[in-house]
Amino acid sequence: MQFPYQLTAKGNYSLKNVRLETGFEYENDEVTGTKTDLFSIEIEDGKIKSVKTNDPASDSIDAKGYLMLPAFRDMHIHLDKTWYGLPWQALSPKRKSVKDMIAYEQEIIPELLKTSVERAEQLISLLQHYGTHFARTHFNIDPTSGLKSLENLEQALQNKKDSFKAELVAFPQHGVYYTESAPLMKEAAKLESVAFIGGLDPLSIDGSIEKVMDFTVQLALDHNKGIDIHLHEIGESGMKTINYLIDKAIENPALQGKTFVSHAFALAHLSPKEAEEISERLAAGKVGIASSVPFKKTIMPIPTLKKHGVNVLVGNDNVQDFWSTFGSGSMLQKANLIAELYGYATEFALSRALQFATQSILPLDEKGKQQWPKAGDNAAVVLADASCSAEAVSRMSKIEALMHDGTLFWRS
Repeated sequence: MQFPYQLTAKGNYSLKNVRLETGFEYENDEVTGTKTDLFSIEIEDGKIKSVKTNDPASDSIDAKGYLMLPAFRDMHIHLDKTWYGLPWQALSPKRKSVKDMIAYEQEIIPELLKTSVERAEQLISLLQHYGTHFARTHFNIDPTSGLKSLENLEQALQNKKDSFKAELVAFPQHGVYYTESAPLMKEAAKLESVAFIGGLDPLSIDGSIEKVMDFTVQLALDHNKGIDIHLHEIGESGMKTINYLIDKAIENPALQGKTFVSHAFALAHLSPKEAEEISERLAAGKVGIASSVPFKKTIMPIPTLKKHGVNVLVGNDNVQDFWSTFGSGSMLQKANLIAELYGYATEFALSRALQFATQSILPLDEKGKQQWPKAGDNAAVVLADASCSAEAVSRMSKIEALMHDGTLFWRS
């Protein structure tokens, strides 16, 4: 997909006829609808300068009554390795384990790297089509890729710098010690552009939870990075890894709020009581969970995690690649799937589900008080063809415009 928008405005300018949510409608103390009104919005230096009474007669850019929402953020994706832009391929039944996939990657990566810049840009354009302006993306660090996957991804991001940003996770997809990736991880950790140290199933891939987690934690501490590890393991080894990482975060306050477990499928196999207990521990250590929803037959205890204040991030993970067939690139679809999966069907519950696309930014608070946008907020917004947040989530409404750091792009 080519970039789906045209540059409309940048710098300092104003919008009129912007629809914003102003409160909830109630009947017998229950939310039955969402109130909205039209406003004028001033943009200055990448920020929202003011939110004013609408002036339809002004010469401002006409938002046409579309609903303004916070721009979406994909917090777990692999921009560096995708088949998007290549002919369609579904998953092969031949590769059943992570180690099978590692062997396959070792075969195909050299050829994929030849076009990974262009395909990463195409995938970013797909995300933008659906209103995403920011991602946390993992990139392979392994002996086959070396640092080339990172270099190509950085080139793609540089080419898209005016409309998209990302934070980068150095991901030892082939294991830290299963292949000789530890020296490469140390090299990547020194780079300013790398924000997080990644990891992968320490016991099943590398044969040791402690050795791998200690390496990962120390690397993050030495270079002031966050941690975001992939953990597919369930049962005892999965829970031991999660608890080990929580312990390390509690011991090292510098890691708190910057440590995440991606997938964490072990949590989906717990009893309700066990899910409550681990949620309390995750919250105490300020360790977050990054999840793609749904994932195969796994249903994560997201409501329990949220109840205890655990930071739950959501992303598409894989979009048409050799790991998954189903990623769409749409964060509204992820919010919609979460709403359906957990029964968030009312106006209030659907409005809350938007947080999984925006990563916690909501126009209205729990009481229906307008809390976004306000002066000083980052000018990162979408204009959606919807009457309210609940409708946007339920109907996965079309995105008509995307604003990134104050630069406005309108659908072409």
